[in-house]
Amino acid sequence: MQIATIDGRHFHYRVAGTPAAAPTLVLVHAFPLGAGMFAPQEDAFPGWRLVIPALPGFDGADLNDDASVDAYAADVLRLLDHMRVDRAVFAGVSLGGYLLFGLLRQQPARVRAMVLADTRSAADAPGARAGREKLLQTARTAGPAAIADEMLPKLLGDTTRTRRPQVGDAVRRMIEGQTGEGIAAAVQVLMTRPDSTPLLPAINVPTLVLVGREDTLTAPAEMEQMAAGIAGAEFVQIEDAGHLANLENPAAFNRLVAGWLTSLT
Repeated sequence: MQIATIDGRHFHYRVAGTPAAAPTLVLVHAFPLGAGMFAPQEDAFPGWRLVIPALPGFDGADLNDDASVDAYAADVLRLLDHMRVDRAVFAGVSLGGYLLFGLLRQQPARVRAMVLADTRSAADAPGARAGREKLLQTARTAGPAAIADEMLPKLLGDTTRTRRPQVGDAVRRMIEGQTGEGIAAAVQVLMTRPDSTPLLPAINVPTLVLVGREDTLTAPAEMEQMAAGIAGAEFVQIEDAGHLANLENPAAFNRLVAGWLTSLT
């Protein structure tokens, strides 16, 4: 993990893949994991430099006083400014996907193309608010281990839980390696994010929409509808995977993204 000090705050990030002369792919992680969730992708895309930010409060990075999706997206842009990355391809999983919409609101010209994985454009439905409030309280009072207990059954598909328990063990370690404060701030980001659906018709960059077929948090049907709202978007379901498709079926995820990246060159 590398550390950059920007405006007095510590930003943590990983760099992988091909050296700096290559085009940049920015991977933005899900809640409540950190940058380590992209370990299966670090060597998967030859010819690309990967930049993997830890969002505020994750993996030791400093918190942002503004726990909002646009503030977190602005932090990703600050890191890229620091690294002198003017334009990149962005891929976001779950919370990471919400941040991509924040990037589009702020500096759309910096988005060359994007991958939206296991995410949605809509804000939380009214009924989801109570669940977020409960999760926020759990993060503040019981900490990351309790968050892992709460989230693991929702994050992973049935196939992963029954056939690949080691994936669940790895996800638990990633969640328990975070802090209650960082997770609580991210819950606030989730519950206050705006509806980004009005942005969809204006997206004019190549877009790949991926979802685990067993995802119960962002259902394939909902994601297919989101993809239909983006001109030219490609929609693909990943077998034997739930909400963390890049971890649950990395071979399929990497193959799909690698092929799509090749089509950009």
